[in-house]
Amino acid sequence: MSFQSIVGQEKAKRILQQALQRQSVSHAYLFSGPVGTGRRATAMAFAKALFCEEQGSDACGKCLSCRKFEHGNQPNLLHISPDGATIKIDQIRELQRELSYRNHGEGRKVYILDGAEKLTVQAANSLLKFLEEPSAPIVALLLTDNGQAILPTIRSRTQLVPFHPIASADMQEALIREGHPSMLVRVAVHLASGLDACREIIQQEGFAETRNLVIQLGKESLTKYTAAMVTLSQDIFKSNSSQQPEQLMSMLLLWYKDMIHFQAGREDAIVYVDQLDWIRNHAFARSAEGWVSCMESTLEASKRIRAHVAPQLAFEQFLVNLQEGRSLV
Repeated sequence: MSFQSIVGQEKAKRILQQALQRQSVSHAYLFSGPVGTGRRATAMAFAKALFCEEQGSDACGKCLSCRKFEHGNQPNLLHISPDGATIKIDQIRELQRELSYRNHGEGRKVYILDGAEKLTVQAANSLLKFLEEPSAPIVALLLTDNGQAILPTIRSRTQLVPFHPIASADMQEALIREGHPSMLVRVAVHLASGLDACREIIQQEGFAETRNLVIQLGKESLTKYTAAMVTLSQDIFKSNSSQQPEQLMSMLLLWYKDMIHFQAGREDAIVYVDQLDWIRNHAFARSAEGWVSCMESTLEASKRIRAHVAPQLAFEQFLVNLQEGRSLV
């Protein structure tokens, strides 16, 4: 774990690495940004660098402290996460006792508080008192996906480290570098907002098969209504794909969007790139407005599924509307 392993988040990494390089580390940081943006991984990389014996802008990965950290044997690193739905005052009090006890020793102490927006009022006030009287060797890393839900008095005593959604291209490059199949990666990065979520999708049992079914259904749905209905009944709703109908619809949405990308000359943006020959031959079968109508039908079918309409019924209605060349109203 190091800053080099973090995808994107250049501003966040710059703030933290400059603090390390200048030896001007704050006593508290607020890592704020959406789920899947690498907040926790960055907090761990920062904590590792704080303990590193080389004291540079990143962990060296070789010293005794780095090796202990990598093996989970760093006693001066504490983690706090919600106990149920909230972080309770007893958890903060226990944290304070732990740090007070450990502070008699040498070296820096670091604690990572995950889900800081879930602090109860009492716990937040207790933490605030702790932040108001910082002990020099202690660094607090507060992680949240909603910085505005944190007490203003706590926000004012922390340095903000902003996190932003990771660009699809950056995630795609990182996942392919890890060895994941590029055809699956190109789909997954459009279905999830973070690397971990993308990895989970790629590793789903039957994801590759679902992708193939989406391609088949995408082709049949426009001109071969009967064949598409057979694909629905025999291949999709008798397979594992039916367990995640909304995901399947999201993948179909990408298929129709690829037609618009081709029409606009944006071949580099095409998701189903292995189907480029088919797309080239059929992208102009409908106008851009026609493909938008297909996308609207797809979104409406997803909405119906979320409203607890039987997935197979929603899919069948979706196919009917595609044949009629209109979106659901």
